[in-house]
Order: sequence, then C-alpha cells, then structure tokens
Amino acid sequence: MVRLVACCLALWMSVGAAVGAERLNVVLMVADDLGGRDLGCYGSTFHRTPHLDRLAAEGVRFTQAYAACPVCSPTRAAILTGKYPARLHLTDWLPGRGDLPAQKLKRPAIHQQLPLAEVTLAERLHAAGYATAHVGKWHLGGEGFSPLQQGFDVNIAGDHTGTPLSYFAPYIKNGRTMPGLEQAPTGEYLTDRLTAEAERILESFRDRPFFLYFPHYAVHTPMRAPQELVETYPPATPFAGQQNNPIYAAMLQALDASVGRVTKKLEDLGIADRTLVIFTSDNGGLAVTEGPNTPATSNAPLREGKGWLYEGGIRVPLIVRGPSIVQPGRTCDDPVSSYDLLPTICESCGVTVPQPVDGVSMVSALRQTGPLPERSLYWHYPHYSNQGGRPGAAIRRGDFKLIEFYETGRRELFNLAQDERENRNLILEEAALAERLAAELSAWRKSVDAQMMTDNPDYKPNLQLGNGRIELPAKTAAVHGVALRYEPFPHKNTLGYWFNPTDYASWEFDVTRPGTYRLEALVGCGNGSGGSVVHFTIGDQTRALTVKETGGFQAFVPTDLGTVTLDQPGRHELTVKPQSKPGPAVMDLRQVTLIPAEKP
Repeated sequence: MVRLVACCLALWMSVGAAVGAERLNVVLMVADDLGGRDLGCYGSTFHRTPHLDRLAAEGVRFTQAYAACPVCSPTRAAILTGKYPARLHLTDWLPGRGDLPAQKLKRPAIHQQLPLAEVTLAERLHAAGYATAHVGKWHLGGEGFSPLQQGFDVNIAGDHTGTPLSYFAPYIKNGRTMPGLEQAPTGEYLTDRLTAEAERILESFRDRPFFLYFPHYAVHTPMRAPQELVETYPPATPFAGQQNNPIYAAMLQALDASVGRVTKKLEDLGIADRTLVIFTSDNGGLAVTEGPNTPATSNAPLREGKGWLYEGGIRVPLIVRGPSIVQPGRTCDDPVSSYDLLPTICESCGVTVPQPVDGVSMVSALRQTGPLPERSLYWHYPHYSNQGGRPGAAIRRGDFKLIEFYETGRRELFNLAQDERENRNLILEEAALAERLAAELSAWRKSVDAQMMTDNPDYKPNLQLGNGRIELPAKTAAVHGVALRYEPFPHKNTLGYWFNPTDYASWEFDVTRPGTYRLEALVGCGNGSGGSVVHFTIGDQTRALTVKETGGFQAFVPTDLGTVTLDQPGRHELTVKPQSKPGPAVMDLRQVTLIPAEKP
C-alpha cells in the first residue's frame, strides 16, 4: 500500500506540475460529533481550541451553520454531493439501527452506500485536473464503494465503518486493519497519525491544484485520548448542562492541534495564500449517555444533541479561510447547510456544476458581494436515533423553524431569533404560519421523493416484564399539547416543562397477565408548584393525584395512586391529564409503573 501511494504521488507530481499552478487548493476538514458550542470561538470556556480559534480569526465564522442530518452518514453524503439526504435516499447512519418492537413505525429501506451514479465533489475536482485525497472516516460504503471509487486518488483509513477500529495503534480489530495504517508504532494516537498522513499528502501535492478531504474520526466515541492530555483537565463533575468531560476535551485538543499542523504545513509549503480551508462537523455533539465516559459534551444553550432535530443536534461549527475572504475575523449569520459546501468549493475553484444540486454557493457571503438567496432549509429523518430522538422532519425559513414528528403528527414552531433554546412552542400563536411551513415541508418531501415510514406490524409497546410489572418510562411517552416535553438522560430523564394545564402524556402498553395492579408514579415537584390535580386514566378507570411538593422537580418520590383492574389481555393506554394547576408547573414525571397486586 505504501509503495502504491508513493508511485501514484510521484506520477501526479510529474504530470501535473505545470497544470494550473495558481489555481485554488482546497482542504476540507470534518470533525465527527463535534457540537456547535464546543470551540472557544463559539463560546466554550472549557475546551482548548487555539488553532481553530485562529482559523476563525483569519477567516469567516458562520454562526448559523447546520448539518444536513442529525447523524453522520447522511451529512457526509450531502457534503460530497451537494444534495439533500432525502433525495439520496440515505437518511441514517450506515447500516442504521434495525427496527425494534417498541417502535410504532418502521424505517424505510435506505441505500447502504453512496451510489456510484452520484457525482461527488472529488470527481468534479478530479475531472478539472485536481489531485484528490481522502484521509480519515468514510462511512459511505465498503468494498466497491470506497473513496477510490468515488473520485479520490488516495484513501487513508476510510472504509464502511463509522468508528475507528482503535484510537491507538495497532489499528486492528477482529483481523481487520484500517486501510493505509497497516504499519504503525504501538501506542500511536490515530488523530496524530492521520495528521501526519495529511501532511505527507500536502507535501506531495504542493505543485499542482489539490483537494484534501480530511474527515476525522474524532471526537466520536469511544472516548479515547492520550492520558497526558486528559490529565491536564479537571475530573468530570456531575453538573448538568456543562462541558466538563476531560477525555472529550483531550480528544478535541488533539483535533485542534491537527488543524494547527495542517495550516502550518500549508504555510511552510508557501501555498496557504492559495488554499481554501474549511472546517465543520457532521452533526451536533453527543449530549446523552451512550457508552463509557459519556455524555461527551453539552450543546447548551442549544437544545438536545446528536440524533435530535432540535438545534443541538443539527447546529455545527463552520469556519472558512481563503484568499478571497473579505474582512477576515468576521462572522456570518446566514443560515447555511452541509449541502452548500460543494457549490461553494466548485465556484471558488472555477469548476462548473453540470447537474442540479440542492445547495447554494456561499461565495457571495465570503466575498461580501451580496446576500445569499432567500430559501428554506429542510431535514427529513425517518428513523429512531440511538440517542432517543424520534422520527420527524424540520424546516427553517427566516427566523422560524417548524419540527413535525411522524409518530403523532405533533408540530412545534420556534422563533430562533428570540428563542434559540427552543423553549417556547408558538404552534398556537402562529397557527397560520405553522400551516404554511408544514405545507411547504410536505411539498418538499414529495419533490425529492423522500422515503416515508410505515406502520410497524410487530409493534409491542412497553411489554410486560417477567415479574409481571409494566414500566412506563418518560422516554416512551407520547406528549400532547404545546410545552410538555421529554427531557433525556443524563441530566433529567423526565417529562417536564409541564407549564400548560391542557398538555398531557399517554402511553400504550401490552398486558399478557390480566389482573389487579397497583399504580405507582415517580413524581417531582418544586416549591410553589404543589396542588395540581392530575388524572391517571386507563379505560374507564381514573385515579386522581393531588401533587405534593417534593423539594424539587428532580426530587422524585414514589407515589401510590391506588389499584386498577385490567381484566383483558392486549393493548391498553394510560393517559395523564392535569385538571388544575395553581402553581407555575404541574410536576415532573419520570415513570409510571403497574405492579401486580398479588405476586404471580
């Protein structure tokens, strides 16, 4: 492999030395699972990112940049094609999570690779005389669909997998080695090695126009970093909503150092002034518990994170530095997305885009020659995410963003200019606007032939356990109304924001053992919010609760609601509806449990 790469590089140097020596080069770096608030230049005070902060000071930092999807593979496909993931029929990470009995809807059958019929950014630039190289994570197909079949002359470390075989050498697992990394000193850190490979490629490409696509594996799980870096950060603390993970911070610091090495190499080679450098991420930061040493980060004040259609799941950093940038160090507030990178890079390089793409060029924003065209941004995610996100779609037009959930048809509307946290659902106050946005979103789905979900014939919600208990956790509830929401692990794990007394929750569950059950709820209530009357209803049986203060909304107390009799097996539904609310909020509700009144 090493000999083959060396021969190819020598050939490009001899053939292309005199071709377009002054044409713009491109280095596109993509972090994995890096949150929109993780960099110092985006407000982080815990993470150390001096090189990325410098890049922002020398270029343009986009404040409202979005990933095309809340998970990785679809965004990567959008970057390389300039198209919506929905149009590509590649809307989930590959291969995606299989359907589970607890899911009400089935996912569509998506492509398991980026189709070869798609013309990638690498293919466009290669046809224009560019040398092209891929270093890092691919995750868009395996054998026959690798970077080498999608326009790249060189591939280092890219294959079908979404996580590295190892963050430390040897880069081997189950007898398989990461491509191009067969030779590595034991203990070498992957981020450092990939950077060294990128530096060697830059040296080899220096005399001809080139495109280096450098999508890092960092800062994706598993959380692994050099111990000497980890130890420079304070130990993790349990404070909610804060960036405080020392391993993640060390991974990000190594990633930042990689950016510094790449930009320094460009400067040392004397080609920095004719190289477009772009840095972004594939989705928001991982903000829930998913494996050891997680959550990785907090996206606050943005809501939720990876796997969700809220801002924390799709808002990402985007920094662009290049020779034609006007007023380096400024910010751009135009909403842009991953699929805008291809037309931006092509226009910057003087390469035409012969077939329609969904993105628009951001060159006018970079050069300050005019505003970007008015348009809507769209998302379509017909999947249940590993992080707890529910299937749905979203549209942003101007300051307004509408989210539509496929299970229930529930809609949420936010004014992001006034409510970046997405706390105030305007669905009732702006009903006409919500209908217009929903109609536009529906028309867009049809125009791109978006694949929709279907009913799951094997749907079995909240199955009865072997001990006869039926547990109804907050995360499986359907919420109805305006403000009520599920707040996920690790900080909450509850139904909260119960400010509106007309909001309610419901659960479907299956009974296999008819009988009498004791109804128990885990209830939390802050001081000053006690006294709400709430009805827990199954069929024609209602049990009333007068909520008592527990010392805090997260101070959960088991509350006995009495017994109910379920004399028929099969599907049942529990609804929890407030009847009155004298205080600011009804309560928080973590779980409802049906416990057999008699031991089986």
